[in-house]
Amino acid sequence: MPQLDPAVFSPQLVWLAISFAILYLVMARSALPKIANILGERENRIADDLRVSEELKDQSKELEAKHDKAHAEAKAEANSILSAARTQMQAAIDAKRNKAEGKLSDEVHAAEAKIAEAKAEAMDDLEDMAVEACGAIVERLTGKSIGASGLRDAVKGEIRVAMGGKGA
Repeated sequence: MPQLDPAVFSPQLVWLAISFAILYLVMARSALPKIANILGERENRIADDLRVSEELKDQSKELEAKHDKAHAEAKAEANSILSAARTQMQAAIDAKRNKAEGKLSDEVHAAEAKIAEAKAEAMDDLEDMAVEACGAIVERLTGKSIGASGLRDAVKGEIRVAMGGKGA
C-alpha cells in the first residue's frame, strides 16, 4: 500500500493540508453561513413559539378563570331557582295539607257528634231497658208494681254512680 510508505508521508501531509484548507474555505464561504442562518431561524422560531405558548397559556388561564366564575354564577343561580321552587312546592304542600287537615277535622267532629248521639241513644235505650228490667225484677220479688218515674230516678242515680259520677 503506497499510502503507508514512509517515503511519501510528507507529500501526503502537504496535500492533506491543501485539501483541508480548500474544503474549509468552501465550507466557510458557502455551507456554514447557510447552516448559521438555518440555526438562527430555528432559534427565532423556537423563541416565537415559546412566546406564543406563553401568551396562549395566559389566555387559557384567563378563560379558565372566566369559566370558573361563570360556573359559580350558574351554580348559584341554579341553587336560587331550586330554593325558590322548593319554597313554592312546600307552600303548595302546606296548603293542601292544611285543606286536608281541615276536611279531616270536620269529618272527625262530625263522627264524634254521631258517636255522641249514638251513645246518648244507647244510654237512653239502656236506661229504658234497665227501668223495665228493674220493674220486672221488683214485681216478681215483691209482687208489687213500682211507679215508672220513681224507678226511673233510682236507675238514673245508679247509672251515674256506675259511670263514676258522670251524667247520662
